[in-house]
Amino acid sequence: MTDDAAADPAEESLDPSVRERAAAVRESLAELDGVLVAFSGGVDSAVVAALAHDALGDDAVACTARSETLPAEELDDARRVAEEIGIRHEEVTFSELDDPNFVENGGDRCYHCRTMRLGAMFERARELDIDTVCDGTNASDPGEGHRPGLRAVEEMDAYSPLLAHDIDKENVRAIAREYDLSVADKPSMACLSSRIPTGLEVTEERLSRVEKAERLLRTWGFEQFRVRDHDGLARIEVRADELEYALDTDFAAAARDHLRDAGFDHVTLDLAGYETGSVSPEGETGADADDGLPSEADVLDAEYPTGDD
Repeated sequence: MTDDAAADPAEESLDPSVRERAAAVRESLAELDGVLVAFSGGVDSAVVAALAHDALGDDAVACTARSETLPAEELDDARRVAEEIGIRHEEVTFSELDDPNFVENGGDRCYHCRTMRLGAMFERARELDIDTVCDGTNASDPGEGHRPGLRAVEEMDAYSPLLAHDIDKENVRAIAREYDLSVADKPSMACLSSRIPTGLEVTEERLSRVEKAERLLRTWGFEQFRVRDHDGLARIEVRADELEYALDTDFAAAARDHLRDAGFDHVTLDLAGYETGSVSPEGETGADADDGLPSEADVLDAEYPTGDD
């Protein structure tokens, strides 16, 4: 264990039980010769990276996988947060679109994605002579519905220190605040393929227009949002407390024009607000999955009351 690890500066004001679990993570990591952290720049992987850096110093490496499903802004965030932590940052590049199982977008898409991402991480770890790859799975994740990516973590024998020491999402954010990480309260941001309904092929064109569309929402200051791509129909989801802002006429006009320029034929706002996994419901897989929403054709062909009846 390094001198930095012994100091334990980031845990002084944590709840005692969280402090103990965070210390247990550090101790488990300190027993290793080195670790490579699968690093998205989100709060979970950032906390793992911070604890690993405390425990191992220069023998801890954060690694971010670059692909078509990672928004450019998220890559920039990962680089910035790694610098905040002071951990060495590596990048690997691959394409999920090379795997037809991923492209067909069945219910196990996340399994194939995570398998490829972790595979790239293990390959870089071998190049660096590191035996252990860690990820940011926390104790809340297994209970959050359909999570096929967790199967890939188990099969590839990645180490999930937060899960192993029963650190849930609330604990993660508390630890991140103690480290003064800028992502402590950052909303979750799944990869861009999660915006495409199950059964609809993942293509570079769809990923690109979703990324461009969400860049607009980020520019307008929305914090929790998704733009779902229903084969040419964009369905904007924003957090419930941001719906009023989304109904602003100036934003509506900007969204319509920008999203059409990005390649969408029609632009809608979901009045139910943001809902995680709304196009990949639990227990529904493959081309038979139904996202519970009308198709674009149904929306456009439907007859609606005019007020004349």
